[in-house]
Amino acid sequence: MSGGRGSTSVCKYSSVSPTPAPKRTRPGSRGDRNPRGEAGPRASVLRSENRSPPLLPLIRGWVFLPAALGAVGFQREVGKRSQPDPPLLGSVISNRKILPVPQVTQPESCRICRGGRMAEQPCPPPAASPPRQDTVPQMGPTAGPTPPGPQTHPRDKWSKKMDFLLSVVGFAVDLGNVWRFPYICYQNGGGAFLIPYTLMAVFGGVPLFYMELALGQFHRTGAIPIWKRICPIFKGIGFAICIIGLYVSFYYNTIIAWALYYFYSSFSGTLPWASCDNPWNTPDCTNYFGRSNVTWTNFSRSPAEEFYTRKVLEIQKSGGLYDIGGIHWQLLLCLFLIFTIVYFSLWKGVKTSGKVVWVTATLPYVVLLILLVRGATLPGAWRGVVFYLRPDWGKLLSTAVWVDAAAQIFFSLGPGFGVLLALASYNHFHNNCYRDALVTSAVNCLTSFLSGFVIFTVLGYMAEMRDVEVEDVARDKGPSLLFITYPEAIANMVGSTFFAIIFFLMMITLGLDSTFGGLEAVITAVMDEYPQVLAGRRELFVLGLITVCFLGSLSTLTYGGAYVVKLLEEFGAGCSILAVVLLETIAVSWFYGIQRFSHDVKAMLGFTPGMFWKVCWVAVSPALLAFIVVSSLLDQPPLTLFDYRYPEWSISVGYLIGASSFICIPFYMVYKLVWTPGSLKQRLAVCIRPEKTARDPHAEAVCMSPVL
Repeated sequence: MSGGRGSTSVCKYSSVSPTPAPKRTRPGSRGDRNPRGEAGPRASVLRSENRSPPLLPLIRGWVFLPAALGAVGFQREVGKRSQPDPPLLGSVISNRKILPVPQVTQPESCRICRGGRMAEQPCPPPAASPPRQDTVPQMGPTAGPTPPGPQTHPRDKWSKKMDFLLSVVGFAVDLGNVWRFPYICYQNGGGAFLIPYTLMAVFGGVPLFYMELALGQFHRTGAIPIWKRICPIFKGIGFAICIIGLYVSFYYNTIIAWALYYFYSSFSGTLPWASCDNPWNTPDCTNYFGRSNVTWTNFSRSPAEEFYTRKVLEIQKSGGLYDIGGIHWQLLLCLFLIFTIVYFSLWKGVKTSGKVVWVTATLPYVVLLILLVRGATLPGAWRGVVFYLRPDWGKLLSTAVWVDAAAQIFFSLGPGFGVLLALASYNHFHNNCYRDALVTSAVNCLTSFLSGFVIFTVLGYMAEMRDVEVEDVARDKGPSLLFITYPEAIANMVGSTFFAIIFFLMMITLGLDSTFGGLEAVITAVMDEYPQVLAGRRELFVLGLITVCFLGSLSTLTYGGAYVVKLLEEFGAGCSILAVVLLETIAVSWFYGIQRFSHDVKAMLGFTPGMFWKVCWVAVSPALLAFIVVSSLLDQPPLTLFDYRYPEWSISVGYLIGASSFICIPFYMVYKLVWTPGSLKQRLAVCIRPEKTARDPHAEAVCMSPVL
């Protein structure tokens, strides 16, 4: 309404028409009020006028038009662009079909009444609306104050596509690719092991890798709150993932601190682990490089081994888990420096970590190529390569080989740690996560294969120098392969200082990438779960989390810290993480529904996943995971480190550590069922139905305001 008694205007919309004229009402009633709801002069004038009958329907339609539009989900524009209310998940996905969102078209014309005559003229163009934000619009007929939380802090996005890809590759390619894959490969049949490894990757690892990237990108939230949108009763999976991430940070960063200690010690003319003339050496120290007539016995210890055990770890000062001793202050400083780097790489989110990975994710490949070329030129390198790839087809009949292949691919790609969910949640909605999953998985597997050549060319060289078989040299596994066997070979190369520096720099960068991903999963999950408390306080929260991880790592810095590291490595993220991945796959494929998940993928990528992926998600991958979990629980070899055999009580402690994370899942199920009202059947129905509203990325908001 503009002006006084004789003029009024209303827009004629093609899909929403004005409300028909109601009956005349009493003075002072709701119909007698102006659009702001109060009775005033305008109402008196309208009662006193005796104009043409069409005027009253026009006035009444103008008054109630906003209410009619609000009933279908539109808001009036109050100082900002209005948006349609997001439909509930149950209305978006009904009978596995995407329902359309109500649309309002552009006004065709406006009718104006002047002097009792009606005339038409073009309506003025609508005001330009600001760019669409990826925030959930406020519901209701009018826009009120925006509540604190994600709406006031738009979610970060990767600056470049390569930032995301390098972050995923950096997380997947870690220290395990350098030592664990080569050892498992030659132990389980050499080249023949590549067959079960490839099959497990194709039917188990890559499908789960793809599924986690798609889930994170579609729902754009962390590992804890995402279950409200999938299957609320499984929300305990998110808490279990965070606890496992903390356990891993307690020991994994200590291994990086060991590498930093080696890196610092490498800046010398003669490497300290190159001879037996140091204060920490014992009479059993035997240096066979460059010497003849040296007898190597079972009691012999290389200079590199004694440097690792007696200088870096100082394990001789500990009596085992009963007496782990004091804290090694040099390692304490190294760990403090590592966590300082981690903090300043994560405190600003993906904007900072996405830049750091350009160095930490690419440098290892440069170093691997340099070491590969150097190892290939060493005498006896061919012996190591033959031992690495020589197939033993009889091993394929062993169940343990297939279990090792499946465990290696799952731990290497890393589904279930919440990292892929977190990293993908910062992607653009239409990013091609299908291609990303294939590319990064292939890079990870090829890196493991390449690392085998880097390691075994050096092992062949050491066997040539010791005049023993390669299998006698390659008996070391785990971190000992990185801190004893390979440094020993480097110490006897030409240019040993240079190769030692770049090798341990590579180890530091490999470890940092995985630490970035693991802690980012915890940060994203907790901040998305409690946005009212933590929104805008990321720096403080990351500082608190880093402090907790540093304090939790203190036991691994003691003289017996290597025993604690081994215990956490075996039980902190062993069967528990495999069980978590198994339940996650079941929750998404069976409860959320494979068809619904396929619709989500189609909304992002424009195409539905093929039958191969659906079969893997529903049946093949869960079956492989269940097979690994059962086999791991039934076959528990004795836990040893060096010459120390772990006592029985420590094994029980290890099982408690593993159960402490997994127990979150049944506990939350019971909690959810108890606090949900209704009968048991009603509670189950509510607990397996998604709670959160799902935003429709294709719905465009339409500005709606009457012409005044």
